[in-house]
Amino acid sequence: MQRGSDRLSVRRDDEMKHELRGLLRSGHPTRTEDWNDPEPPAEDDPEVFRAPMMPWSSERPSLATVRLELARSLTRHDFPAQPRELAGVLRRGNAPDALVQQVSGLPRSKRYGNLLALAEAVIGGE
Repeated sequence: MQRGSDRLSVRRDDEMKHELRGLLRSGHPTRTEDWNDPEPPAEDDPEVFRAPMMPWSSERPSLATVRLELARSLTRHDFPAQPRELAGVLRRGNAPDALVQQVSGLPRSKRYGNLLALAEAVIGGE
C-alpha cells in the first residue's frame, strides 16, 4: 500500500538502501566531519561497568548507596523475604560479597517487606 506522504518511490528507496549498505556494515563512522564523531575513551578515564559504587570495607556507606547496590540485584518480586533468602538472591546477582555478608548477618526472624526496609536494616545493623 502506497502512502501519500512518501517523498521517494519504493524503487528509489531500495536504491538508497543498497548505496548505504557498505557504509553501514563497514564498522567505521559514516560521518564526513571528524568533529561529529564520538571520541574514544582516554587512558585516564574511569572504567564504566556494573561494579560497586564504593568499597564496602571502608567507611559506612550512605543509605542511597546501599539502596542502589541492593536494587541492582533485587526486584519487588523478591519481597517479602527473610535475610537468608535475600542473601541468596544477592549472591546469584553478583552483588558485592561484603553486602551479601551484611544481609545474611541480619536477624533470621525478621522479614523485610521492601528494599528500603532492608537498606535501613543494613545501615542500622539491626
